[in-house]
Amino acid sequence: MRGVFITFEGIEGAGKSTQAKMLHRYMEERGISAILTREPGGTKTGSKIRQILLTPTDEVFPPYAELFLYEADRNIHVHNVIKPNLEKGINVISDRFIDSTLAYQGYARGLDIQFVKQLNLKASEGIKPDITFLIDIPVEEGLKRIQSYRNKDRIEQEEIDFHIRLREGFLKIASEEKDRIHVIDGTKSPEEVFSGILDILKKRNII
Repeated sequence: MRGVFITFEGIEGAGKSTQAKMLHRYMEERGISAILTREPGGTKTGSKIRQILLTPTDEVFPPYAELFLYEADRNIHVHNVIKPNLEKGINVISDRFIDSTLAYQGYARGLDIQFVKQLNLKASEGIKPDITFLIDIPVEEGLKRIQSYRNKDRIEQEEIDFHIRLREGFLKIASEEKDRIHVIDGTKSPEEVFSGILDILKKRNII
């Protein structure tokens, strides 16, 4: 039986990584086979791509170059981690996937939406998440949370207008795929957020 593919999405500081880790730990403790991965950087090669993408630079980093690197990371990730595990019946929990690329490079960067969708489809080889949790918080709250980070990465350093477009993009994507994407109020405590996620997974008979 094929494993279940679960993804977590959200703007900077939303808390999606925390929730992905909590779900992985929850499954492990109950003997449910699952792996936790992320994009970019879910493979050895992907870790190198992640460093290139997130390290601040004084060079111009064109949006298309950024897009192609994310898609390269994804294709390597799908081949080496996501597809093999799903085929073995292992559940895959990923911190970001195709929705992030559409939100960041499509809506926030302003690249052609249909082009980004086409590249997502090619790079993922048609694999889509079975269920996605969009942890949503106001932009100001997200930026406030990442203020405590010692060194902000290249994306976190973007102007507030970028982050506003990003959140709007995520919400638009969610509105177009309501069956797959569940919008979760990320302003609640991590435990309350996680409780809501578990309720949805139980109703969908995933756990």
